[in-house]
Amino acid sequence: MPYLVFVLCHGLLQLTQLLYSAYLKSSLTTIERRFGLSSFSSGVISSLHEVGNTALIVFVSYFGSRIHRPRLIGIGGLLMSLSAVLMALPHFLSQPYSYSGFNSRMDMCDLTANSSGLERCRQESSHRLSDPSGLWLLMACAQLLFGVGSVPIQPFGISYVDDFAEPGNSPLYIAILFAVSVFGPAFGYLLGSVMLRIYVDVDKTQQVLELTPKDPRWVGAWWMGLLISSACLALTSLPYFFFPRHMQKGVPEKVIGAETDNLKEDLQRSEVSLVDFLKMFPRLFVRLLLSPFFLLLVLSQCCFSSVIAGLATFLNKFLEFQYSTSAAYSNLLIGAINLPAAAIGMLLGGVIMKRAGLSMKAIPRFSIAVLFVSILLCLPLFFMGCSTQNVAGVNVGYRGQVDWHVRRPPPSCLANCSCPKNAFNPVCGSDNTEYISPCHAGCSVVSFDHQNPHRVQAYNSCSCIQEGAVPGSARPGSCANSCPYYLLPVIFLISLAGFIASFSHNPIYMMVLRYLGLQVGFKVMGVFLLTIVAWKVQRTRDYSLTEKQEGPV
Repeated sequence: MPYLVFVLCHGLLQLTQLLYSAYLKSSLTTIERRFGLSSFSSGVISSLHEVGNTALIVFVSYFGSRIHRPRLIGIGGLLMSLSAVLMALPHFLSQPYSYSGFNSRMDMCDLTANSSGLERCRQESSHRLSDPSGLWLLMACAQLLFGVGSVPIQPFGISYVDDFAEPGNSPLYIAILFAVSVFGPAFGYLLGSVMLRIYVDVDKTQQVLELTPKDPRWVGAWWMGLLISSACLALTSLPYFFFPRHMQKGVPEKVIGAETDNLKEDLQRSEVSLVDFLKMFPRLFVRLLLSPFFLLLVLSQCCFSSVIAGLATFLNKFLEFQYSTSAAYSNLLIGAINLPAAAIGMLLGGVIMKRAGLSMKAIPRFSIAVLFVSILLCLPLFFMGCSTQNVAGVNVGYRGQVDWHVRRPPPSCLANCSCPKNAFNPVCGSDNTEYISPCHAGCSVVSFDHQNPHRVQAYNSCSCIQEGAVPGSARPGSCANSCPYYLLPVIFLISLAGFIASFSHNPIYMMVLRYLGLQVGFKVMGVFLLTIVAWKVQRTRDYSLTEKQEGPV
């Protein structure tokens, strides 16, 4: 059946689209560490594809019935594939990753002589990457291109299925489409868990590393997953060039005449020039803004979507820093537990709405109930955080200097060390205090692992760490977290709360479509406004729900 083939192809394309988006979010902390970006910069990169999408999606409502929809979907998929390649380019344009390690004399406290200016200059130069602002701009352009490519995917795909599928099978086909694509984010985070266990410069160096994935200096192969996503997007886009512009619509003979009349009316309504459409745009936009009912719906979906956006972008970073887990393991937990729970919740929400036949009045009551339960489940999370780790020179002082920090004169135990300002090689002292580097702990002796001579086992003779009357020692890496046992319970609570809250997603969204279905000419404009306010809901529809009953959807 051509309809089912198209649905499967479109489901796979949306799956790979969501796989790419989820993988990029799972790699944000790694990209931050690799290129020295702030959370604000990485968050802007993550959300820029919505800017490209929003800038063009309004024109979809005008050109939707005038172009070859499958072919434009294929072109959009290829643009997204190209954007994934552009996103990976900074890896190939930048210098190999350099980190503070034992092989650098600058990383140790040299008590015999201060480091020369030339060596310090070389050390700082080795840490300097290619222009980070230029690389950030390249990634930003790649995300904008991804947003442009994603414009025709959802609206043209769903409208194509709904226009040419049998009336009784259209909801089934759309359900299959979402059921296939809903696992894309989970696959994206699982792919991130695998790729981030591979060293970032696996293609540039063959030397034995002292780092492990648990080391805070570790940077995984974030770019490999982008290339895999690009290949998947290209492969799933090719079949669209072989679908016809119009499919023969399978309908019962007794309704052929009615369908033909409806088609003629749709064609007559669609004969509006682009200039007239743009003139209508402000008037319809203002009328929607003056509708309190619709604005409340938009705000409710906006709040729901903002939670999803925040968790999808920064949950893995929160788990890494709050519970001292690796990027790969946090992505594994999100991809295997959190996202599948939310996906299943959305599917069950659609099933509940269909079986219960929720009306326009019942949907808000149902949504309030499930969201209230979800909020109650989130309350224990306020009491399951870990205390901030003591870091010398950051939030605690050195011996006898309670308020010392890096910008002030160094303490007496570091008087002869000349530690570089940009050093970052965390060590955990025997006093259970974390130090920025072995040099900042005053360590002058290093011992190596017998099984791997390239890996540091311990730092000794640390003048800033006191063990009785003798200098203390430090081990590589950050100090152990005070409450790692909270990690799995926190993931369980977040997943359970997301599972229950997701029951309300489809009912609220269908409520928006039902309301817009009652407003002539408002459907595309309404969903466009929904796109501007809420990042996740960016769906335009060319078909009408006016004739749908108030009951099951």
